[in-house]
Amino acid sequence: MARELWDIDPSHTSIGFTVRHMVFAKVHGQFAKFKGSIEIDRERPENSAVAATIEAGSIDTHEEKRDGHLRSPDFLDVERFPEIAFRSTGVRRGQGEKLQVVGDLTIRGVTRPVTLDAELLGEAKDPFGNARAGFTARTSLDRKDYGLKWNQVLEAGGVLVGDRVDIELDVQAIRRAP
Repeated sequence: MARELWDIDPSHTSIGFTVRHMVFAKVHGQFAKFKGSIEIDRERPENSAVAATIEAGSIDTHEEKRDGHLRSPDFLDVERFPEIAFRSTGVRRGQGEKLQVVGDLTIRGVTRPVTLDAELLGEAKDPFGNARAGFTARTSLDRKDYGLKWNQVLEAGGVLVGDRVDIELDVQAIRRAP
């Protein structure tokens, strides 16, 4: 069986994240503009691949002033680094439909390896005859590893922005015609 090619459907996909704010709370955000593809080898999942790019300036935390700061050179520096990119370098089987997708994540021109804990949620044909598949994936990273070092010390102790960023992907993909 040949590899199957799938395109990520941006209208049915979310790329979200959370980060600690003021030590005791979390801020949730997402990216609104992205594209990507998935190659699936059902007989040998380790030969599967994922590639995606995110428009860094499409960050949205539901607070315009904060989003502006996140786009600035203090954080994502979207003028100099307009894209965040992920390209898989390997896939390992987990239990059941679970996989580990290993790859290179590039933020602000810095590339580091990450592992996404992924799961195939299911497949079906939509009312228009398109084959669709749903996936979920999670990972965590240290934002400082990517040059996102800005912070502010709080009067009561601790810092304004946590270092750990939790990322959660809910992906729906459409199979390309063979």
